Amino acid sequence: MALVVLLVAFAVLALVMQSQRHTNAEAKRRSIAVAQTFAHSPGVLSALKSPDPAKILQPLTEAGRKSAGVDFIVVMDTKGIRYTHPMPDRIGKRFVGEIAPSLAGRVYTESVHGPLGHEVQATVPVKDDAGKVVALTSAGLKVTNVTSLVDRQIPIILTAGAVALGVATAATALVGRRLRRQTHSLAPNEMSRMYEHHDTVLHSVREGVLIVSDEGRLLLVNDEARRLLELPPDAEGRQVADMPSLEPEMVALLGSGREATDEVHLAGPRLLVVNQRPTDRGGGARGTVVTLRDSTELRAVSGRAEITGERLKLLYDAGLRIGTSLDVVQTADELARIAVPRFADFVTVDLADAVLHGEEPAATAKGMRRVAVCGIRDDQPLYEKGRLIDFLPSTPQARGYGSGRSELVADLSTETGWQLQDPERTEQIVDYGIHSLIAVPIQARGVVLGMVNFWRSKEHAPFDQEELSLAEELVARAAVSIDNARRYTREHALAVTLQRSLLPRGLPEQSAVDVGYRYLPAQSGVSGDWFDVIPLPGSRVAMVVGDVVGHGLHAAATMGRLRTAVHNFSTLDLPPDELLSHLDDLVGRIDQDEACTESPAAVVGATCLYAIYDPTTRRCTLARAGHLAPALVHPDGDVTFPDLPPGPPLGLGGMPFQTAELEIAEGSQLVLYTDGLVEDRSRDLDEGMDLLRKALAGHPDRAPEDSCRAVLESLLPERPADDVALLVARTHALPPDRIAEWDVPPDPAAVAGVRAAATAQLDAWGLEELGFGTELVLSELVTNAVRYGCGPIRLRLIHDRTLICEVSDGSSTSPHLRYAATTDEGGRGLFLVSHLTERWGTRYTPQGKVIWAEQTLPGH
Repeated sequence: MALVVLLVAFAVLALVMQSQRHTNAEAKRRSIAVAQTFAHSPGVLSALKSPDPAKILQPLTEAGRKSAGVDFIVVMDTKGIRYTHPMPDRIGKRFVGEIAPSLAGRVYTESVHGPLGHEVQATVPVKDDAGKVVALTSAGLKVTNVTSLVDRQIPIILTAGAVALGVATAATALVGRRLRRQTHSLAPNEMSRMYEHHDTVLHSVREGVLIVSDEGRLLLVNDEARRLLELPPDAEGRQVADMPSLEPEMVALLGSGREATDEVHLAGPRLLVVNQRPTDRGGGARGTVVTLRDSTELRAVSGRAEITGERLKLLYDAGLRIGTSLDVVQTADELARIAVPRFADFVTVDLADAVLHGEEPAATAKGMRRVAVCGIRDDQPLYEKGRLIDFLPSTPQARGYGSGRSELVADLSTETGWQLQDPERTEQIVDYGIHSLIAVPIQARGVVLGMVNFWRSKEHAPFDQEELSLAEELVARAAVSIDNARRYTREHALAVTLQRSLLPRGLPEQSAVDVGYRYLPAQSGVSGDWFDVIPLPGSRVAMVVGDVVGHGLHAAATMGRLRTAVHNFSTLDLPPDELLSHLDDLVGRIDQDEACTESPAAVVGATCLYAIYDPTTRRCTLARAGHLAPALVHPDGDVTFPDLPPGPPLGLGGMPFQTAELEIAEGSQLVLYTDGLVEDRSRDLDEGMDLLRKALAGHPDRAPEDSCRAVLESLLPERPADDVALLVARTHALPPDRIAEWDVPPDPAAVAGVRAAATAQLDAWGLEELGFGTELVLSELVTNAVRYGCGPIRLRLIHDRTLICEVSDGSSTSPHLRYAATTDEGGRGLFLVSHLTERWGTRYTPQGKVIWAEQTLPGH
């Protein structure tokens, strides 16, 4: 538009200048014509010869000026003196202008500033008959009149210019609209860029591009498409179906017009990735645009990259999933499962049998235990799990075990050394389709622990050297875990053996309680929980549970020391509070000893609950040192937790312990346990106690063993984080007819009567065989009480698993066994008692002491 306006402006300017020039030329031409006409008019020469030329010529020139349309006609002599002029006062004056050229006989035009103003005038000579210049004639126009003529032409010129501008603008708009429609409103630079892109697509892009019309005709084919599809040079404009070099599948795809995304098609020896999209989505002509990419080499490279990625993923998963536990067999099974079917069709793991027990493996591949078998099918003919195998030296397994290097057998059907192991089974394996083997030794810290066998069947190609390296890397990741599990198995077995040796292997016979018990070590190994049932004199029984802080061998050893101390203190028949005080001193000394040796596993304390139950009175005396209170299941099924006086944990020192005494109904269950039963990371203590209550409630007649099983199933996870000791005791009461008591007067003469009464009671119990010995024992004990003790003196006979004789008095002095000399009159009584009884002893009570002796019943 700007260009058209500029052209029109230049055209108007040119027309104005041309009009002005033409007007000036026309004015000069008219001036010359008028001047020449007047100069040659008849009568001019005669008028010039008259005495007064001005009088004759002035009217003639005015008449000629008006008729000719000029501003003046001047007649002058050869000296330039005017004869005529439109202004009469100028007659007789000299002519303003150049007259020399005219005097020379030429017509001369000029522009001067005359009497009328700025004038354009022409001067011509007037000649006589002889051709002599006798006068001059000048005619002309004022410039203002000439300009007015031009000004009158300007509107016409501008109108013509405006018309030309409108016509040009309309033509430009029509042409521009057509161009925009044809070029899709693209600017020239965009069209240039588009052409460059088009040229690049055609000749430079290394991806084939085709445009196919709706009728299946090739509209555009670039150079890369010609190369990939081997199209002829004149392919554009031809039907796709007429191209003999195209595969039928490619022809069908190009002619279908359907969308295609990364479809792979063959084009001769090439593998092409084809994408096809319709071209009418933006309103364009119907058809399709197709791109082709040669992926032959890329497929091979990507295939190798994919295989490498899968192998790295396998090794990564192996690092996460192998070695999740410290169990040798489970670790081997994890190794087998991670490799099937991602690496092998079947995997078997053979470990030296000694490894399963935590011991060092043998030097040869004999005594190998198959601990893991995993495969894509279960009907494989390989050796079954659990079998003990002695590999021959010719087998790949034996060679790899001895050398520590992996063995690759690409074709088992030709491996004679392997076939010698078991010809019948190896034939079955080959017939089954298993054709390739990699045997990798499991090495850790320079020791071969076993072999891992990777098998492939007919579903996959044989193993190669690259896969051998992968198998070695896979086994190497598992070898350390297997060795750690082996070492843990050895240490755990040692620790468990130690702990089992320290814990009671069986409970002693006694009639006070029926006992069920459980001990479960923690997931992390052995620890310091323990329990015990200790028979006491007088048919009583002591029950104890304890927990040493910490885990490991140190805690187990400390637990053994404490359990031994409890046994020793129990032989003294100490009350629970005194026994705990002695244990507290012992733990304090142990802490001091550990501190002196700077042991990193110093004991920081222990807890304990000690209870004594007497079936003759149905009373239970308890004391605790930082331990949880026991649960009491009443005969009606109700469960309570007795309120025992709390005591500090063992080892703190300086605090006394208190006892509590309970009267327990016959048939009740007393449940003693450690904190690992009720405390857990997932629940607090109150919740654990409530679960224990629910597990025990409502089952008063359940056997102690069944109660143990029910409690553990209700409260413990599959692998407890802490060790658990549980003791369930159902109480019994000794029938009154099995107990006989007499008060003994402090008189030596009363001994005979007491002895007679006791003999009668033995006869009533059917224990006549024990009469003689009992009489001697009673005589000695009662006599000593009468002679050396103080009242009150009582005698009690208890018929239980043994015959128990108890003589109590109010003194705290205890008799001692001694060897009497031949001349001594006394000192032989206790010697006779020790020989006539199974055992005897003294226990102290708040009221004094009790001398007791037990005799074995006849037939026991």
